[in-house]
Amino acid sequence: MLQFASTYRSFLGLPIFLLSMISICAMDFHSVQKDNQDSYGVGFTSMGRAAGLNSKTIYGDEGRNRYLLETTGSGIAWFDYDNDGWLDIFVVNGARIEGFPRGQEPTTHLYRNNRKGAFTDVTRESGLARSGWGQAVCIGDYDNDGFDDLFVTYYGRNTLFKNNGDGTFADVSEKAGVAGGRVRWGSGAAFMDFDRDGDLDLFVANYIEMDLKTVPTPENGPCLYKGKFVACGPPGLQGGKNILYENDGKGNFRDVSEKSGITKAAGTYCLGVLVADFDNDSWPDIYVASDTDSSTLYLNNKDGTFKDIGIEAGVAYSPEGKTQAGMGVTAGDYDGDGLLDIFKTNFAGELSSLYKNRGVKSGLLSFDDAALSSGIGVNTRYLGWGCGFVDFDNDGWLDIFLVNGHVYPEVAGLRSEIGYAQKKILYRNLGTGNFKDISDQVGGPLIEPVPGRGTAFGDFDNDGDQDILINTINDYPELLRCDSKNSNNWTTIKLIGVKSNRSAIGARLRLAAGDRFLIDEVRSGGSYYSQNDLRIHFGLGKSEKITSLEIQWPSGLKETLKDLPVNRMIRIREQSGVVDSSQNKAGMSK
Repeated sequence: MLQFASTYRSFLGLPIFLLSMISICAMDFHSVQKDNQDSYGVGFTSMGRAAGLNSKTIYGDEGRNRYLLETTGSGIAWFDYDNDGWLDIFVVNGARIEGFPRGQEPTTHLYRNNRKGAFTDVTRESGLARSGWGQAVCIGDYDNDGFDDLFVTYYGRNTLFKNNGDGTFADVSEKAGVAGGRVRWGSGAAFMDFDRDGDLDLFVANYIEMDLKTVPTPENGPCLYKGKFVACGPPGLQGGKNILYENDGKGNFRDVSEKSGITKAAGTYCLGVLVADFDNDSWPDIYVASDTDSSTLYLNNKDGTFKDIGIEAGVAYSPEGKTQAGMGVTAGDYDGDGLLDIFKTNFAGELSSLYKNRGVKSGLLSFDDAALSSGIGVNTRYLGWGCGFVDFDNDGWLDIFLVNGHVYPEVAGLRSEIGYAQKKILYRNLGTGNFKDISDQVGGPLIEPVPGRGTAFGDFDNDGDQDILINTINDYPELLRCDSKNSNNWTTIKLIGVKSNRSAIGARLRLAAGDRFLIDEVRSGGSYYSQNDLRIHFGLGKSEKITSLEIQWPSGLKETLKDLPVNRMIRIREQSGVVDSSQNKAGMSK
């Protein structure tokens, strides 16, 4: 988050707003024609408080922040903690510098899905009521007992909550070796099986080495943003070092950060974390968004080590070679070429990044920044956080959704800024490599401004479309129900590992339907500090049958299933095939 951010960045000497106009004019005629002819057919209904999300997320002072810690906000998660086939909600909470009276501290919250469009707060009985400066959340079954566990990063000491399988959780952070030996500012995190041994390992990013007793404050920095005193950093502060924990298969983790090469990244000030197989070699790589520094792409060397290739791969900087204030990250094959692309949100005055994956050529994985050429360059004034490649209209093409909100509450009085609370943005995928901002067209809660942060996507009502969770700053979490009016088909697939890790994290799916091939992976973490549904959702358009579904399991096993039905939630177990196929709205049995 830049202390001195310019409203306009430039590329080849041209201001961003002119380049944005050029990108609009360069859009393919057929893509514009398609958008005019076809109605999106999707709306959203805001129903958070009505659905039972009745506890505010508290994070820093509401009017003025003296420390950067008060600005970053926290994540949110969809996960089925009780294995009943319906997504539950976990909300990470924060704190305030001045603290709270004993017993009145804000805590994390667990909401159980009651299958009737609402949720019940079961935080206290679950054992998850922890207070503190919560940051990110990720999900994964680290002990392979069939119940997904929770990992939450903090400014302080991180927490691993083991799912006991009876609706309760136990804090096993110290015993498992992932709490951390001192105060650190944990940021993004993700479970991954980096060595493909069947046990989930854990990657944890760290933002800044900050001591609130010695860090400069706005006036004595001095730290200014467009004439306003604001929280200092990150420039001038010591960046944190990322951590890789290896699972020993017995429920314990050991720090292999140095041995694996994770500490040798070129950049620091790390926030969002994304794990995906970018070079299609069946081994998970790690992309990390950095704030005012070069972002990192850790390439998995397949021998227990990683190498940062972010700069040479073209995903470390802006198109003009400048550092950006990166926040959230997501992966998806938006152009249907079988390669996972990257979308990253950035600071106000910067374009979001859309890195198109070019694959491995001459031994080098490379990306092109397609933000301008794809039409995403129309927005430069918003400050982005959580994001996702999501097919809301089930047409088989991944759209892009992001939430926004300024980092400094002090900007409320500045005419040069859109505001502290900001609207969301929905880019429709036009199917030609181009996108169009349809936020205002869809309207409703998308254009209602909030100070958004963590964002997650999943189908909480099991009706075949993707709903949205948003964590905010000093406000109630938002639940946006997706209401589809079209007749496009879909499938949702839950994978269960046997030789692979039980959550099947890292599994690659390749689906054939009609004349399209679609890919995705089971992924822990991502977006900004958040966790999407571990079930994989594919929009199928008008296809009435899944011709084939190929699964590349982390164990190395490759399985292919033929002629699967559409509009079903399908559970597939490694080596056993389909074990359950449920109608929409019926949920999935255990």
